[in-house]
Amino acid sequence: MKKTFLKNIDINNENNLSEGNLNKQVKTTDVNVLLNRVRLDRKKDFKKKLFISVIFAFLLCSLIAYTTI
Repeated sequence: MKKTFLKNIDINNENNLSEGNLNKQVKTTDVNVLLNRVRLDRKKDFKKKLFISVIFAFLLCSLIAYTTI
């Protein structure tokens, strides 16, 4: 009885280790996807801020030119 019980534990441990390795690989892939998404979001935010800054500068210059005329 004891040997059979120990064999079952060993089989369960091997299965858990295999599943653990698969889960780690999936998590690594998910982390890479998330990092890429963060980089793309930062790039989009930078472009938006740059666009808004250019529009604000243009409006400010236009207002100054209008008031001096």
